[in-house]
Amino acid sequence: MVSEEIKEGVNRAPHRSLLRATGIRDEDFDKPFIGIANSFTEVVPGHVHLNDLVVYVKRGIRDAGGVPFEFNTIAVCDGIAMGHEGMKYSLPSREVIADSIEIMVKAHGFDGLVLLTNCDKITPGMLMAAARLDLPSLVVTGGPMKAGFYRGDKIGVIHVFEAIGRYNKGQISYGELLEIEKRACPGPGSCSGLFTANTMAILVEAMGLSLPYSSTSLAISDEKRKLAYEAGLKIVELVKNNLNIRRFMTFEAFENAIVVDMALGGSTNTILHLLAISREAGINLELEDFDRISQKVPHLAPIYPGGPYMVEDLHEAGGVPALMKRLEKLIHLDLLTVSGKTIREIISEASIRNEEIIRGFDNPVHSKGGIVVLKGSLAPDGAVIKTAALSSQDYVFEGYAKVFDSEEEAYEAITGGRIEKGDVIVIRYEGPRGGPGMREMLSPTSAVVGMGLDRYVALVTDGRFSGGTRGPAIGHVCPEAAVGGPIALVKDGDLIRINVKERRLDLMVDGEELRERRKLWKPIKPKTKSSFLLRYAQQVSSAREGCVLRLR
Repeated sequence: MVSEEIKEGVNRAPHRSLLRATGIRDEDFDKPFIGIANSFTEVVPGHVHLNDLVVYVKRGIRDAGGVPFEFNTIAVCDGIAMGHEGMKYSLPSREVIADSIEIMVKAHGFDGLVLLTNCDKITPGMLMAAARLDLPSLVVTGGPMKAGFYRGDKIGVIHVFEAIGRYNKGQISYGELLEIEKRACPGPGSCSGLFTANTMAILVEAMGLSLPYSSTSLAISDEKRKLAYEAGLKIVELVKNNLNIRRFMTFEAFENAIVVDMALGGSTNTILHLLAISREAGINLELEDFDRISQKVPHLAPIYPGGPYMVEDLHEAGGVPALMKRLEKLIHLDLLTVSGKTIREIISEASIRNEEIIRGFDNPVHSKGGIVVLKGSLAPDGAVIKTAALSSQDYVFEGYAKVFDSEEEAYEAITGGRIEKGDVIVIRYEGPRGGPGMREMLSPTSAVVGMGLDRYVALVTDGRFSGGTRGPAIGHVCPEAAVGGPIALVKDGDLIRINVKERRLDLMVDGEELRERRKLWKPIKPKTKSSFLLRYAQQVSSAREGCVLRLR
């Protein structure tokens, strides 16, 4: 066992002495030491209950003959960080989380690792660390929040963002806005729709890195506590059987995750995260793999914002095992999972309990996957659009650019009534280097939807959009403006053409004109004084590569 390095032999007497101070007894030194990376914090709704779940994880570890050691990571709530400087820190926090777990595990010689997580950057950050360390590991996701309820409909936090646009347009009163605000988030858990947090949790389960039904069981439920306890039992079994996490992180497991992602129409952010995790695992996953799979997988589950149902409804319909049962002809079935069962065995026990939520191939929401990769003269290295949140996957739009060099400028123009039908809102210098930090931009997209403009305008950015975004929003444009990508050369009034069916994003400007513009282009000054963000900007790779940090 790895922990023998800190507890075996005469020379480790000082180490054992220090461990005894934590409550370790004589008989514990012969047991596997299990680290629990817990992202509990009192400021993030998806994490406020993890101090309760960890009790059950520890109980399972002890009952299985292991010794649990809990430590903590940071966690950023994207919703609270949204729309201001705080969002610059969200994506970079993923790397800090991965590094902090590596530090704790390597310094203290754990034999196995439980990742107790929830929310957008925390889950992928933990998985990056686990892949890097390659110990016996598994994931316990904290589960979704129960949906709010307002005037007969289920709602979540995205409805609040969109309600601001409706209020600004005079469609609802301030009292109605306040009522939506108070009802949208009724308790702990990751936001109730299919946004990045829940999408990532589902993909973790689809890869076989968490126990069946973990990702969709509600945060506050007896089922979630039982799964946490079972995870504690299972991690000790994985250690005893020497089953390290890369045993499960195969290329085929990543393909299964992408198939499920496309069938759900999940968050575009999952592309960044799966690419980053795959690189830590030594798997050669590329942006083109997402588009290849999206061509053959229909969008089957209309989960909000790509439909009327919430994640709790997907759980009641049979959860991830039921969805994978529907997709069995498109996935790898004989992959082992941390549960000890193969995918084939798991889905054989599953049942599809609602044909409207988990649709058949003869009744898809869309005939192709819910995320599409676009390329063209405006995005030579690729861009991403969530087609699950579009009215049609044959979406075509031509419009004239209105260019903004920050999210704030664009939001002010949208809410100030300066955006007209036929406009393409271009938001640049918000990429991983230019932001820095590649902020999610839910406020502009929600304002567009709330003001009823989503059918008549499009948004294009080298930044990224929230998993809660709906409508024609294209993100991850590569190369980004900060490195001189074509998006840096766009001017007000330029014609931009979007053709989802042909997977094209083009700037309809003569090549000679663009060459002249490039001669005059100069990068803008950094939009931060933070030494942390400036370091991040110097090291971060493009969105095409998952925004991982380069070794220099």
